Amino acid sequence: MTTIGLNAGAMLAVIHNEVLKILADKGATWAGPFGPETKFLGDALPFDSLDLATLLVAMEQKTGQDPFRAGFRQFTTAGELAALYLEG
Repeated sequence: MTTIGLNAGAMLAVIHNEVLKILADKGATWAGPFGPETKFLGDALPFDSLDLATLLVAMEQKTGQDPFRAGFRQFTTAGELAALYLEG
């Protein structure tokens, strides 16, 4: 997959799909609302730091991009993460 032509909504959908896969792999379910304001850690989403690292690896595989290549960039929400991948 390439991110060329994807908009924020499409990127959020990719992130949401990967989040659901990660949760399913660990036997967790979550049917809460998912959108740009969804926080990955410390909120209703049953995600931990290992899940977040797994998400970043999956996103690099899906998009072919690594917005963290030059170092970690701060993000807390799905919208912020989508923006990092859309920048590339």
